[in-house]
Amino acid sequence: MDKIIVLDFGSQTAQLIGRRIRDMGVYTEILPGDSPLDAEALAETRGIVLSGSPESVYENGAVPDRVVYECGLPLLGICYGLQRMNYDQGGAVEPLPRREYGRIGVTIAEGAGLDNIVSDTAVSGGVIGTNTVAARRFLEGFPPNNGTRRFTAWMSHGDTLTRLAPGFRCYGFSDTGYPAVLIHEDRPWFGLQFHPEVTHCEGGTGILRAFVFGVCGADAGWTMERYVQELRTSLAERVGDNPVLLLISGGVDSTVAGALLLAALPPDQVHLMYMDTGLMRKDETTAVKAALEKLGARHLHIVYCGEEFLSALKGLTEPEAKRKAIGDLFITIQEREVRALGLPDSYFLAQGTLYTDLIESGKGVGKKARLIKSHHNVGSPLVDAKRRAGRILEPLDRLYKDEVRRLGALVGVQREVLQRHPFPGPGLAVRILGEVTAEKCNILREADAIFIEELKSRRSAETGNSFYDDIWQAFTVLLPIRSVGVAGDVRKYGWVLALRAITSADGMTADVYPFPTADLLEISTRITNAVKDIGRVTYDISSKPPATIEWE
Repeated sequence: MDKIIVLDFGSQTAQLIGRRIRDMGVYTEILPGDSPLDAEALAETRGIVLSGSPESVYENGAVPDRVVYECGLPLLGICYGLQRMNYDQGGAVEPLPRREYGRIGVTIAEGAGLDNIVSDTAVSGGVIGTNTVAARRFLEGFPPNNGTRRFTAWMSHGDTLTRLAPGFRCYGFSDTGYPAVLIHEDRPWFGLQFHPEVTHCEGGTGILRAFVFGVCGADAGWTMERYVQELRTSLAERVGDNPVLLLISGGVDSTVAGALLLAALPPDQVHLMYMDTGLMRKDETTAVKAALEKLGARHLHIVYCGEEFLSALKGLTEPEAKRKAIGDLFITIQEREVRALGLPDSYFLAQGTLYTDLIESGKGVGKKARLIKSHHNVGSPLVDAKRRAGRILEPLDRLYKDEVRRLGALVGVQREVLQRHPFPGPGLAVRILGEVTAEKCNILREADAIFIEELKSRRSAETGNSFYDDIWQAFTVLLPIRSVGVAGDVRKYGWVLALRAITSADGMTADVYPFPTADLLEISTRITNAVKDIGRVTYDISSKPPATIEWE
């Protein structure tokens, strides 16, 4: 089966590149950027993508195996990947006086040179050399934009090319005047100084498609059905007769992981442990129990431990401190409860970890990923110990949220469960800014339930769907401040509540949902009328980036 290799240099969107290509039906393998590439690794490989990175090529950036440049396969360098290729072949990369970030226009050059680029070869928009056919196929993938060759790209870099390596020519430049599209004269090497894998990049999928099919000539032989079958086989082989314990939250990720385990292994071998931490949404435990029983769970262990979690969080206000306290306590309680279950030491611990959890925790495929926030099922020292012992199963750790939903449908998870908005592992603790208390949890739980109920009952005039179905994730956040207000004729102070609603394809980038003002006013009024401790409601209009989806 044809495949594309993505070399991950620590980019927050490296796996997203693979996801986009998998969506085209081509198998994609993600490897650390400096992985040795022998004949076995390159078997059936039709092309290689070099990802972005938080590093600079002239400082600590990882260097790819020289085989990358010697194997003769088509190469596509994205952001750092382009800079890496240019630098390794004798070009120069230097810091920008002002970084290029976010939406920036890119124009495909029509024979025009770039005054601010010094090249060892003439800079031209003409397709020349032995790479002519591949270059034309690649450029055909760029959006025409009503007959022009200009489109809006998504950028995130602080360096630029100041001298092109021999053989490279510039075919596109950004609105700020820097090179954005490079093609080698004689080798099938291509470079982009923007991120086509991000949904905000106009025509990005078409550009990737042009590389995968037009340049690499890959065949589409990859499906989610095939992926599920391979997961079932690999899980059964690795686990053998050992029991498996899944820490399940009741959200989409852990529920799909549970359904997959139940489909791959004998149900009596699978133990599902759900912890009611006291940080859950309203009526969460009842809904989780019903959903798991419908999937055929025979060993469902519900642990009520709300007082323990609130005690562990007492006095903590710093987000990372709260996340780590929750993560450590999760494992502590799990170990205690496992001993009570009498499972043998050979049991496997399973988690519904997604790739987004890993890369935001600085545990991407390569060694260069940066920490954005800790996840309770990734960053805890106790989880790391389990991981080092080889007793962790994470069957979803190479998938994004929308892929998980597709997988869940294939293994029988109900649509109403699959369409639930994401819920963080630490629960309401990261949606209560400052110290977490039982009183604040109750306030936030009631407000959040009203918000979600309103979103499900209201419909978009544009799409005809409920707001809930059009929104990727929505929730409320309790701020650590009180605001003056009036209740009847009495002056009072109430908590400030923030509403958050975003649209996204995968959680790596996100836009604010454009509520009609009338709906926001009515939702706000209902919340302040129904939850007496809330005196003011605001709406968060921040996109990701620069903000994250959750507030903590």
